[in-house]
Amino acid sequence: MENVKNGEAQDQKHDELAESLNDLFSSVATMVKSELQGTNNHLELVEKMNAKVAEEYKGYGDLASGLRVFVEQLKCKSGSFNQYVEQIDAIEKQVTEFEAVVSMLDKYVALLESKVQSHYQTKNPSS
Repeated sequence: MENVKNGEAQDQKHDELAESLNDLFSSVATMVKSELQGTNNHLELVEKMNAKVAEEYKGYGDLASGLRVFVEQLKCKSGSFNQYVEQIDAIEKQVTEFEAVVSMLDKYVALLESKVQSHYQTKNPSS
């Protein structure tokens, strides 16, 4: 009878050990499953963030492309204005030269005027 009791005690210990190990493995499996789910959630978040950033950068690319076209148009317009800028520069140079000639003529006229007045006063001292 002792053998039967010892066998039952061993079976009971064996069942408790098996149940404890089963609980341990179930807990470990649940923990691993939770860790994997957390990692999966992080990866899904990163994927959504990457999609959002890619969408924003696409917008920046479109903006940069539009700016490039605008700059090219400005360059073309600027090139057509260069002709007018050169004409304005030439006119400005001519005006400066004319101002110098007018200044010289003004001085010459003033000199002639003083000579005429001087000559007129020497001929008509009574006036």
